[in-house]
Amino acid sequence: MPEWRRRSSVDDSEATRRRFTRRQWARRWRLGRLLAALVALLMVVAVGVWLVAYSSVLGVKRVDVQGNDFVTDAEVRSLVQIDDGEPLARVDIAAVASRIEELPAVKSVDVSRKWPNALLVQVRERDVVAVIQVGQRYRGMDETGTMFRSFARLPKGVPVIRATGELSAEVRAEGASVVGALPAKVARRVEYVELRTVDQIDLVLRDGRSVVWGSAEESATKGKVLEVLLGEEGTTLDVSVPGNPTVK
Repeated sequence: MPEWRRRSSVDDSEATRRRFTRRQWARRWRLGRLLAALVALLMVVAVGVWLVAYSSVLGVKRVDVQGNDFVTDAEVRSLVQIDDGEPLARVDIAAVASRIEELPAVKSVDVSRKWPNALLVQVRERDVVAVIQVGQRYRGMDETGTMFRSFARLPKGVPVIRATGELSAEVRAEGASVVGALPAKVARRVEYVELRTVDQIDLVLRDGRSVVWGSAEESATKGKVLEVLLGEEGTTLDVSVPGNPTVK
């Protein structure tokens, strides 16, 4: 083989080797950069998880309470039961809400995270639709019959529930549901609700007239019918069958 061909072959082999070496180093460099980037990403994620879930940097430093009137902020906060600085992300929201809902005056509650360092508790309290005398005090109840607050004196404009028989939870709930279904105009004119049984409920108006109500069924319809009958003459208004009311 001519000398010039041998030299060309050697030069080609050397060039090929160099190109191969450069490609190898390039691949190793790219792989190294990729591994470095992956390690950096994992470190950022790890630090982020630690900050959010385990450190006090994003921990609870205050509890904000909204929507409460009768229930005090202190009562609500006492039932949150979390340590100061506890990571906000790890607070058991459902458990906190469940404890606060045990307060008799609380109808519902919504608990949420208020980043970076607060817990927001939004309270919805029960409304007093009627009162019932227990001993020397009056107990306020909502439309479900749940008794949740006391009054030393009879509050103005709130119907009173009186029971002539046993005041079971069922009877109390029936009476409260009747009052809760009354139109505002009618409720203001009710002196008290008399409960005999769940099927024998009467209303006594402030003007002395009586209303035969019957059971709590169709109370919304009965309330509308009674609103019309209030303008009629007579001492006894019967809406126990709202489709066929009578006045005597």
